[in-house]
Amino acid sequence: MGETTATEDEVSREEAADLIQELARELRSKGPAEVRIGNKTLTLSPSREIEYGIEVEERSPMLGGPREEITVTLEWEVDDEAP
Repeated sequence: MGETTATEDEVSREEAADLIQELARELRSKGPAEVRIGNKTLTLSPSREIEYGIEVEERSPMLGGPREEITVTLEWEVDDEAP
């Protein structure tokens, strides 16, 4: 059975960019990637090839103002030999 760890927070544009850059640095590194999720750090084992997806949703709800959302998906097979 899989386990999901998630967090959601309101941050400045600068902080959001820093968090994305931190994730990118970990993906570029060799070996395991240390990924910060809220107050927790997970060690992941990205493979050389990663499935990448991006989705943009623009919506105008009945209540409140227009909203935009970007969802980025990264997915890979975990090698059984990975630490």
